[in-house]
Amino acid sequence: MVEFAMLVIVGGALVAMVMIYLRGRSGFRVANPESGTLYVTGVSPRPDATGAQYVTITGNLTGPSVPGTVVYGRMAWDVNDWPAIGDLIPVVYPSGKPERWQLSRPGARPGLGS
Repeated sequence: MVEFAMLVIVGGALVAMVMIYLRGRSGFRVANPESGTLYVTGVSPRPDATGAQYVTITGNLTGPSVPGTVVYGRMAWDVNDWPAIGDLIPVVYPSGKPERWQLSRPGARPGLGS
């Protein structure tokens, strides 16, 4: 009986580890997301390297429940489509928590502001 209980515990732990691994690959999902726009006011310099590199973005996020909140984030971004000050980037965030924003369409090219 003890052997069966240990087998169930080990199996459950294995399933939990696989689910955590798969969730980490796709990022986290926003519960009850609101759509908004991030107006880029600051961006880290574009590196000389190629491919995806880390960028730090600062901007003003506006949305249905957020009149305008200064936020920042760090993420991987393709250097060929590096963001610039004035870009308008579509984002999603949990209702009332704009500091937890993320790109609404990862990999999508941001729109250009005026």
